[in-house]
Amino acid sequence: MRRIREVLRLKWACGLGDRAVAASCSLSRSTVSKYVRRAKEAGLSWPLPDELPDEALERRLFPVEEAGPHFVPDWVELHRQLKRKGVTLRLIWEEYKEAHPDGFQYTQFCFHYRTWRETLDLPMRQEHKAGEKLFVDYCGQTMPITDGKTGEVRAAQIFVAVLGASNYTYVEACGSQSLPEWIMAHVHAFQYLGGVPALVIPDNLKAGVSVAHRYEPEVNRTYEAMAEHYGCAILPARVRKPKDKAKVEKGVQDVERRILAALRHRTFFSLAELNQAIDGLLLQYNERPFQKLPGSRRSLFEQLDKPALLPLPEHPYEYAEWKKARVNIDYHVAVEGNYYSVPYQLVNQTLDVRITITAVECLHKNKRVASHLRLQRQGQYATLVAHMPKSHQDYAEWTPERLVRWAEKTGPETVRVVEAILRSRPHPQQGFRACLGLMRLGKEHGFERLEAACTRALATKAIGFQSIESILKRGLDKLPLPQETAEKPPIDHDNIRGPEYYR
Repeated sequence: MRRIREVLRLKWACGLGDRAVAASCSLSRSTVSKYVRRAKEAGLSWPLPDELPDEALERRLFPVEEAGPHFVPDWVELHRQLKRKGVTLRLIWEEYKEAHPDGFQYTQFCFHYRTWRETLDLPMRQEHKAGEKLFVDYCGQTMPITDGKTGEVRAAQIFVAVLGASNYTYVEACGSQSLPEWIMAHVHAFQYLGGVPALVIPDNLKAGVSVAHRYEPEVNRTYEAMAEHYGCAILPARVRKPKDKAKVEKGVQDVERRILAALRHRTFFSLAELNQAIDGLLLQYNERPFQKLPGSRRSLFEQLDKPALLPLPEHPYEYAEWKKARVNIDYHVAVEGNYYSVPYQLVNQTLDVRITITAVECLHKNKRVASHLRLQRQGQYATLVAHMPKSHQDYAEWTPERLVRWAEKTGPETVRVVEAILRSRPHPQQGFRACLGLMRLGKEHGFERLEAACTRALATKAIGFQSIESILKRGLDKLPLPQETAEKPPIDHDNIRGPEYYR
């Protein structure tokens, strides 16, 4: 409701100027001037008549033209056309005026359209361009999955994606809200739609947004990489601003009522079984006719969103995680217990590492510097000859010879262990870490104890950093070495035949 009465009171009763009235009522000066001018033209003065309520006052100052003599547009079709990219209300009015010169003027045209639009539900009233936005979130409600062997029940999370223009919906049950499940649900949603929207609007859940912020939210690196692969952008909703994602809020509510509630009496033993049941109900849900508009979500999707979606890339996104790793002096980075080489010039640099199911990629300043097949067993090395320097003295003082010289200061048994470690690797540099670890143990426990621990490791043939570390932690280096048992003489007895019997 316009604040006409308050404007007239401040202007006529209080004697305020237009600027002061505008500031008090949070209106523009031109609006204040227009209200006062129209009130004078209507013959009004202060105080206003008691029998003039706000609605009647507004009608008196802003009389509505009767729609009778004018051609009334198809507001449903007009509303649908406005969802197309680049289409504005003024453009539609200009086309309407060309076809019907005696039709509504622009102001009345807009007024009648907005009056009709108020009869729609809030999510339908919001104006979204075709193919522009996909709203995504998880339902608050979960679905139970029962383990057929143990009877254990776990909760399946329900992912929901809703297109802005058509309300076309995708639903998928996921094992959790973890990052891999979140990413793959998006991949499946794009495949279901047969295209990609320009914007994806998520809530601020941790899997999608690393740091929630009203103005500069920080999107998860993997989530960002997925969006880059599909050519779309991530625009997180503002924190505690449900209107930013009203589409998916309403979509979540409808999915809980139309799909999850319908499955409440069924028992599911796997995610695949639950998703199969959801697919059948989702098909019915998208084809269900609208109550206040002609057509359904599917028909509107086929007409509006589908032609405007970006094409799918040739290959679906391959899930990858990102981490930062520092290059050690042996020009390898440690990734999940394995070691991958990079160019030796990057020693002591911090790299971005992209980890997929099959590969490990290392990037420096967004440029890929190394790529390896992912190793499956921990403790392995992946070393490319091209990453090795021609002379290690060019980039660092550490060499196998220097490590041996250091070991000589501790004792001969430590030398034997260092040499054995270096010989056991395809490249001696791959043993640098273990040798440096021995140096640390010497400083921590003392070099005499380290020499004793190496002696025991050689005696027990347990040569390795972890074995020697365990010996020192358990104090086994302080115990006497196990002695080899002397060979016992053969037993001489009448009942024992001896080896001569069998010759």
